[in-house]
Amino acid sequence: MAKRVRKAIFPVGGMGTRFLPATKAMPKEMLPVVDRPLIQYAVDEARAAGIEQFIFVTGRGKSAIEDHFDHSVELEALLRDRDKDDALADLRETLLPPGDIAYVRQQEPLGLGHAVWCARHLVGDEPFAVLLADDLIMADTPCLKQMTDVFEETGGNVVAAMEVPDDQTSRYGIIDAGGATGDVRPVEGLVEKPAAGTAPSNLAVIGRYILMPEVFTELERQETGAGGEIQLTDAMARLIDRQAFHGLAFEGERFDCGDKLGFLEANIAFALSRDDLGPGTRDMIARLSKAFA
Repeated sequence: MAKRVRKAIFPVGGMGTRFLPATKAMPKEMLPVVDRPLIQYAVDEARAAGIEQFIFVTGRGKSAIEDHFDHSVELEALLRDRDKDDALADLRETLLPPGDIAYVRQQEPLGLGHAVWCARHLVGDEPFAVLLADDLIMADTPCLKQMTDVFEETGGNVVAAMEVPDDQTSRYGIIDAGGATGDVRPVEGLVEKPAAGTAPSNLAVIGRYILMPEVFTELERQETGAGGEIQLTDAMARLIDRQAFHGLAFEGERFDCGDKLGFLEANIAFALSRDDLGPGTRDMIARLSKAFA
């Protein structure tokens, strides 16, 4: 029987240069979508999928992430004194159980594959998930839960996938599914950021992965790929002939919060989805659309 996916890696060492100057002193993963930071959405998604151990691969200047998932004694006391019970409950939901959270430093920005490799000793010999906070997914069933359900049926590696326009395939890792269709497709090949016109399909890998521990052996080579970085996609591609490998065309809406327009879209969409903010947001959009037409 396959081991259950209990551990998740959150690579949060990036500099967030596309959001400067906002990210000069604040991690990009702490940028808020409405009233919750991006990293909180990713952690909540992992919790909903049954993840028990949360591993953050950090870099310099990321202490705000550690503080976010820790007690704030003074703030909690202030909220209690002022009878702000709802705010106190929201604050406590950010806490993770003692011993279930770990941090490891990625000392050099050498790519996503390198960040995942940095967590190898904390993961050990079991399947694990990787979640990129930049990819925010709105779904009735959280994306990683959809993936763990597939994993329980198929075993092996599972990646989240979505169709992208042909002129955008050079931005992603692209799946060769051998022409297969359906929500769950066999992965026969992976190409990281293929040159325009060379992509095997328009099915792109986005920032959710369930991987077998053998990927660490491939990452150990420290071979560089696209952009001169150690690419996770390249390491995964070398496992395809040896292990089960599937792409899940997940149900839900993905927002690229590493992009300014994608981040703004996410804020609007999540505000519209809320009972307390939706009506006011619709009125605001209508008013601004008229004012700036």
